[in-house]
Amino acid sequence: MGISTHILDTTRGKPAVGVAVTLERHTDGAWQVVGRGVTDADGRVKSLLPEGTQPEPGTHRIGFAVGDYFTGLGVEAFYPAVDIQFIVRAPEHHHVPLLLNPFGYGTYRGT
Repeated sequence: MGISTHILDTTRGKPAVGVAVTLERHTDGAWQVVGRGVTDADGRVKSLLPEGTQPEPGTHRIGFAVGDYFTGLGVEAFYPAVDIQFIVRAPEHHHVPLLLNPFGYGTYRGT
């Protein structure tokens, strides 16, 4: 169980490698960091939570440092960051993919 993500750079048709990702949970009116990671060679962070922990119910947010990714490629992009909020209702695995290009993005609940 956990929370994972995957980024596909749809312009290049390849995984987005080396993107810094932060997982936060909204608690007591503020966002608290609960995990961090960097996408691997397949564009994935297999778990944003510490090993052995389960996602707690509540509102979560994954932040993607996509501006740094595009700067590293020498590509001008519109979005310096992408933040995706979602609700965890049960302690099960949640996969939140990001489809990315320099001027747009999309997401969905994955498996």
